[in-house]
Amino acid sequence: MFLTPWQKEWNYVLRQEYEFLRKGRFKKDSVLNGLVADKVPDGLQNTLDKAFSKAFEIIFEKGTGVIEKTYNKKGIEEQFQTNENNAKDRDDRNSLRLFSRKAANSGNKNLIFSGVEGIGLGALGIGLPDIPLFTAMILKSVYEVALHFGYTYTETEEKYFILRLIQCALAHGKELDSFNDELNGFIEDGVLPKGYSESEQIRATAATMSSELLYMKFLQGLPVVGAVGGAYDVIYMQKVQKFARIKYHRRFLFDRADEKIKPTIVEGPKSKGGHGPGFDPDDGPATA
Repeated sequence: MFLTPWQKEWNYVLRQEYEFLRKGRFKKDSVLNGLVADKVPDGLQNTLDKAFSKAFEIIFEKGTGVIEKTYNKKGIEEQFQTNENNAKDRDDRNSLRLFSRKAANSGNKNLIFSGVEGIGLGALGIGLPDIPLFTAMILKSVYEVALHFGYTYTETEEKYFILRLIQCALAHGKELDSFNDELNGFIEDGVLPKGYSESEQIRATAATMSSELLYMKFLQGLPVVGAVGGAYDVIYMQKVQKFARIKYHRRFLFDRADEKIKPTIVEGPKSKGGHGPGFDPDDGPATA
């Protein structure tokens, strides 16, 4: 069957998503985690939960404007409009790839800053105070990805999507599949879960983050050796950035290419071990 560039791009995104889920289903504890596991004080995870929750609350309430001062929001929006017009006019894969390429370029700058910040504070033995800055950097990265694909991030629905996206990116096993299916459901209908509470979702996302980063944040609180823990900020941020590009890319294609993609979509297996609707294994390998 002949596939249009938009259909090929759709399949490309589905393969990226499948590979992300496949790699993330099983959590591999590092040797470093094993060495520090019995040294983590009781109650640290609860402390991290509260710290991440507070960071999200403060940033959502009055920090987004500050974050926006760190990038050219208007410039990104104008660039997106140009890219979107080109994609419609040219109707080829190169123009469609520009969105994710531009998003990746901005993400690389954030990774560099996060690495310098995490390692620097870790070398000084600063762990918990790093959380607001680390959270702000993650949100900054997701905000920029959203803008590169034509989306905002201040409405309740958008904050839900971002919180769930971060939670999903750092989850494992059945939770990873479940969260991903919920995100895809939101992409298709734009409806918040019944009885949705932003404060509860913030706590849920914070809990996933604190669980995943527990050992690293403990290690980061130790002088000198904490630089190792701080270096992991880059690893986790990179993971969130990659997943954000996949989900916003999927959302962009679904929202803006009705006549080019949706008529060819057929229901397939859900995330749990499947490729999802519309997957075409003959369209070549996925790349990061």
